[in-house]
Amino acid sequence: MRFEDLDLSDEVLDALYDMHFDECTPIQEQAIPYVLEGRDLIACAQTGTGKTAAYLLPVISKLYTENAPTDAINCVVMAPTRELAQQIDRQMEGFSYFLPISSVAVYGGTDGKTFGQQQRGLKLGADVVIATPGRLLAHLQMGYVDLSKVSFFVLDEADRMLDMGFYDDIMQVVKHLPENRQTLMFSATMPDKIQRLANNILRDPAEVKLAVSKPGENIDQSVYIINETQKTPLLRHLFQTGPNKRVIVFASSKLKVKDLARELRRAHFNVAEIHSDLEQADRDRVMLDFRAGRVDILVATDIVARGIDIDDITMVVNYDVPHEAEDYVHRVGRTARAGAEGRAVTFVGPRERRKFADIERFLEIRVKRGELPEGMSGGDREGDEEEYAGNGRSRGGRGKRGGSGRGGHGPKTRAAKRHDKEGGASRPHSDKPQADKPQAEAAPQSAPENAPNGEGAKKSRNRWRRSRHKGHKGGDGNNGGGNAAPSAGPKGGGEKK
Repeated sequence: MRFEDLDLSDEVLDALYDMHFDECTPIQEQAIPYVLEGRDLIACAQTGTGKTAAYLLPVISKLYTENAPTDAINCVVMAPTRELAQQIDRQMEGFSYFLPISSVAVYGGTDGKTFGQQQRGLKLGADVVIATPGRLLAHLQMGYVDLSKVSFFVLDEADRMLDMGFYDDIMQVVKHLPENRQTLMFSATMPDKIQRLANNILRDPAEVKLAVSKPGENIDQSVYIINETQKTPLLRHLFQTGPNKRVIVFASSKLKVKDLARELRRAHFNVAEIHSDLEQADRDRVMLDFRAGRVDILVATDIVARGIDIDDITMVVNYDVPHEAEDYVHRVGRTARAGAEGRAVTFVGPRERRKFADIERFLEIRVKRGELPEGMSGGDREGDEEEYAGNGRSRGGRGKRGGSGRGGHGPKTRAAKRHDKEGGASRPHSDKPQADKPQAEAAPQSAPENAPNGEGAKKSRNRWRRSRHKGHKGGDGNNGGGNAAPSAGPKGGGEKK
């Protein structure tokens, strides 16, 4: 369907024409008519399908054609993150270019000047307020925000807001809204908590569901089963042999983002990082540079998994497996937007296999396994079990039962057992060849090579010295215990009776 086939105002259609938007996406084709009819709506579709335009276009068209008040807030759009709020505000400016409709984005982490601009927009009554829940609630509590004339209440990325714990903030904002409003809820996933929220704030809503929780078919998904230490070398290999521009790499923590960005810079890649430790001005500058092509690779936490509206992302790399399947959908949804094709690569370490198996069950697919480059072997189950074994096999650690750490007492080898059975000395078996010496030869002044060493061995060495001293006097050479060296006494060299 074409936009001109919808009952949108001519001014909105002119803006779409100038932006070279002609054809509706499926979510726009199904959702816009319901909004124009005045019905509440709950819509679910994968990321990158045009959900923002599906509610902004009909809302601003109705605000213009129905002569909404010019000195009051007429629409509230709530978004989970400042990045998404900024993105919606930019799209709002384009869609309303030929209309006398104002908007203001309200979010935290700003300086005094930006806060003052937000405050003035709320006091004067911007037509459309795009806000994060916590910041809007803070302005409401100051007493100068009037939401009594709001006609449209929109929740964008509703599932994400609930994941972030904004349910109570949303319900507090709802208390300031009139009953006769039109409520629209858009989400990429539809868990039970979204249904409960819809039951509380929507009235007889129309439902639109498209490909719930599934990445787009135009995304080439692949996974590499590797060990943790192989992730960075494999990432460098992918960038050296494949696309290394317009790429987003997602990591699980801001510390890992910093380390990974540093490693990629050392490899001479044009990379920038974004995480919660950056000030808002720095985050804005990084995003501006990435949009403008001055940065090729963006390494980020999930802070930008939603809210990045860049159409030409060629590849998304999950350096770590996301904790939830919904997060996987949103990460890979950054590529292959607006009908383009893209690639999504996921690295799965030994301890992430179960999480990725859960994601595959959720998506009801088996993601294609990528082939590792020559000379790099993948992590197998035996290797994983060895990695999990940890303490008993760690170099220099305290020996555990059955381990071979320093100071440990592991099981005897077959050669040692055979040596004891044949009547050999009861000292520990050594793989090093020993020179044959006459039995009556005086023992060396220092402890033998296979004498006990390590923590707790001092007393054993003392016993060995005493046993050596008695051996020279014709005493029993076995007083030093099982670790005593053979002496020249009559019983030295035989097994302890």
